[in-house]
Amino acid sequence: MDAVSTDTMTRQLLELGVKPAGVLLVHTAFSKIRPVESGPRGVIEALMGALGSDGTLVVPSMTSDDDNPFDPKATSCPDMGVVADTFWRRSDVLRSNSPHAFAAVGPLAARITAPHPIDPPHGLDSPVGRVHELDGQVLLLGAGQDANTTIHLAEGLAQVRYRREKYVTVLKNGWPVRFEYSEIDHCCQRFSLVDNWLDAMHLQHRRKVGYGQARISMSRDIVTEVLAHLRADATVFLHPMGFDDECDEARKSLA
Repeated sequence: MDAVSTDTMTRQLLELGVKPAGVLLVHTAFSKIRPVESGPRGVIEALMGALGSDGTLVVPSMTSDDDNPFDPKATSCPDMGVVADTFWRRSDVLRSNSPHAFAAVGPLAARITAPHPIDPPHGLDSPVGRVHELDGQVLLLGAGQDANTTIHLAEGLAQVRYRREKYVTVLKNGWPVRFEYSEIDHCCQRFSLVDNWLDAMHLQHRRKVGYGQARISMSRDIVTEVLAHLRADATVFLHPMGFDDECDEARKSLA
């Protein structure tokens, strides 16, 4: 297959519905959209090209290393994908100082990456919450809804009761300290239901970008639809007991 050019991908993103000068939170799976000219850097350039100089690009940048203190200048984020792990390393990108970090570039980057609490990781006072507040868009570029952190924001706003025990390591007076907390979490596979909810209300646009599928929605539309379904069934995202260890842990917390 021929590599998709940066210009072509920029055009595809605009045709999908990316708003120039807007705020865009992107979850990527490069393996689903490649090959792309200049690789992950080409994807970033295409996203920035679609937004223009007045737009703000936001990318998850959280660590999976819970045993070492997070360093925004050095800690990698391989579980977020190669595009995300390339993005935060750019000299023009700001990265929040939290194990649940996000990175951003553009006029609103400093506001979005300002300090945010570890617990809750994806509340209104977090980069995800700030994208929602700023009426931003959420783009799943080759990724599925299971990567969509905005759904976790909706779970928090719905005040779901299930939790999983988590910890991170932070620096306190220069020493590493274990910080334990309970996070709204599960396997996230049933986040795929959100596709049907958004499609039914015509709140999601889909099209091919690169060699993969992409979806885009408004952050506020995602939250509104998820809230409505969680109020009807607060455990709609949890598998039945015995299907998955993470969902089992979440269900046990309800007791």
